[in-house]
Amino acid sequence: MTRQMQVDRFLLGSIVLALIVTIGVHLYDEFFFTTVYAAEDGIVEYATAFGLLFCCFAFLSNAVSLKRRSLMLGAACTGFYGLLFFLGTGEEISWGQRIFGWQSGEFFMENNKQLETNLHNLRVGDTNLAKTVFGSGLTTVILLYLVVLPQLFKRVKFVRRIVNKLAIPVPGMRHTVLALLASVVIALMDQGRKWEVYELVFSLLMLSIILMPQNQEHTR
Repeated sequence: MTRQMQVDRFLLGSIVLALIVTIGVHLYDEFFFTTVYAAEDGIVEYATAFGLLFCCFAFLSNAVSLKRRSLMLGAACTGFYGLLFFLGTGEEISWGQRIFGWQSGEFFMENNKQLETNLHNLRVGDTNLAKTVFGSGLTTVILLYLVVLPQLFKRVKFVRRIVNKLAIPVPGMRHTVLALLASVVIALMDQGRKWEVYELVFSLLMLSIILMPQNQEHTR
């Protein structure tokens, strides 16, 4: 077994373990779940931030590899994907605001529902971005990526050609199964902070996908 496969198994096992622990904590003590386990600056949130940051590093490493192979479009796209995950990391921890204890500027104090320096908790008029763009909208895109794209990649040549050209890492069946399992677990939980766990699962799934996608020869 290669080191890459060992890391992949570790990540997938971590997802299963995280779901089991989440169910256990939820059933045992909902107050602990909300105030400690999935709280702001809690275990789950920081684990998610690290997961997203590792995804960023993995994408940037792949971008360098693709550039060396003179696959410039793929390298540029992969670098962009890495940037998105860097932004995701910053957003997850409000750009270190609570860690370093600095105050939000006037704009965020007036327009951010948590008075923090981040985009996903902004209010635009009556629209809460956390529930629209970064909530149901982003969740739909993620599920389409994890569940629908792998099927299209296998069956539609045009989609396969575009995906490979843009160096988009394609999830495998194991990723799709775990994504659906996590979705069912989260959907069955009556817990407001449950989406923090969903974000953690996504960060670990993405790291596994980046390291071992279906189209590995086109993404690194």
